[in-house]
Amino acid sequence: MKKIKIALTMLTVCILSFARPACAHPGHERAAPEENQGKKAILVVSFGTSVPSAEKGITNLVGEAKKAFPDHEVRLAYTSNIIRRKIAKDRNLLIPSPSEALAELNDDGFTQVCVAPTMIIPGVEYENIKSVTDAFSVVKGKYGFKKVTLGKPFLATIPHCELMAGVLAERFAKELSDKDTAVVLMGHGSPEHFSHSLYAQLQIFLDEKAPSRFFVGTVEAPPAIEDIVKALKKTGSKKIVLSPFMIVAGDHALNDMADREDGGSWLNVLKAAGYKDISLRQEGLGEDPRIAEIFVNNIREMIK
Repeated sequence: MKKIKIALTMLTVCILSFARPACAHPGHERAAPEENQGKKAILVVSFGTSVPSAEKGITNLVGEAKKAFPDHEVRLAYTSNIIRRKIAKDRNLLIPSPSEALAELNDDGFTQVCVAPTMIIPGVEYENIKSVTDAFSVVKGKYGFKKVTLGKPFLATIPHCELMAGVLAERFAKELSDKDTAVVLMGHGSPEHFSHSLYAQLQIFLDEKAPSRFFVGTVEAPPAIEDIVKALKKTGSKKIVLSPFMIVAGDHALNDMADREDGGSWLNVLKAAGYKDISLRQEGLGEDPRIAEIFVNNIREMIK
């Protein structure tokens, strides 16, 4: 019966989102049953990971949200259908998509929802989440919410990039105390999307904090590892710290970045370029308390 209700809710969302596109706006207030006015929730939305050891980058953020907002129900959704299906098959664990999670929250009587993304940049995945929250925000009546608000990714604006640069400078302060060491960060990237330029803005602030010590590249779009090698050669750095610039140290960190058997991995490309002293820091950003603090503050802005 619950699945039928969710299906009906999603059908209503699709119809209304096409019928009234001009009204789609996160946070738009709608009527709700009087008895449920106080039920509030936070929906943490992540791309997800199928690597169990990497999940702590997500669960840490969820845990911090629960501690910071005890009067809110905190739930989790993954945007990757592939990852959700793999987890369901391998571990018999069902993690909802954002649309399923919002429908379930509505079915459970929640009327105010803050959707908290864990994305680094407002790329394609973030836009997909926004389309869902926009659609739910225009639904009226018993299948609608009083308020649906979408939060910001970590690098939403130039000031966010400056803040992140400060966090990274602190995160790698020990490694940077050795003047021969450079930090190479692997981001995901969003090909052909304007928000990808935020990585370049972050690089500018990192160069201000620690000139020629940080090098940010991405898996999906330039700067690639080959571009980073060219930049490294100009600095004279002898030691490399290689780490993911992602919320989780999942599949990309294990394979694209650190696979010792793959000649195209960032680790092996750096070795082929002559770097012998390379250390791996296999930790997702979500594990860092400073990143968790930013995440909680982003949620707090929505609740104000």
